[in-house]
Amino acid sequence: HGPTLMGYLETVEIADRVQSGPLRLPVQWVNRPDQGFRGFSGRIVGGSVRPGDRLRVLPSGKESTVARIVTKGGDLDVAIAGQSITLTLADEIDISRGDMLVAADSPPGIADQFEAMVIWMNEEEMLPGRPYLLKVGAKTVGASIAAREYKVNYNTLEDVAAKTLHLNEIGMCNLNLDQPIAFDPYVENRDTGGFILIDRMTNNTIGA
Repeated sequence: HGPTLMGYLETVEIADRVQSGPLRLPVQWVNRPDQGFRGFSGRIVGGSVRPGDRLRVLPSGKESTVARIVTKGGDLDVAIAGQSITLTLADEIDISRGDMLVAADSPPGIADQFEAMVIWMNEEEMLPGRPYLLKVGAKTVGASIAAREYKVNYNTLEDVAAKTLHLNEIGMCNLNLDQPIAFDPYVENRDTGGFILIDRMTNNTIGA
């Protein structure tokens, strides 16, 4: 039962860290039923939010204050990770699907280049420089893999040099995107720290 218990405790620890961490709300829908209402809908994947909180919109960097937390059951005084809500803001700023609303004083990283541990899920090998799609939250961007630093040997768990990845292989890769995205380290938040890679032609998931 040791490994099972350790895995459970790790899951609880990560969940607690996400709940107590800074706000992360990927915008899934801009809700504008009429000229008098403009809200931003999505599921909170980190932290909590209250009316009056100062938020930052990424990747634009613009800031505003929460006016209301709107749900089907009525307005809330507070919303936490796991809840699906609609926020209205005090200012009219440009926000689109795929943007992320975050705590202004604890924003995530934002970049168009980074390294990540990737598991390859396609029978065709990963090709450096080939255009793929990368999806994180509600945002999808163009991506290419510039280089692989190493892959993991299944038998010894050692890092070994590699030029590509084949089916079910795992390796550390450098990725280039066609626009910046907001993200956290995976150990801090699995939703904002994880992504999938998609084949542009078939729309199949080929890596994660």
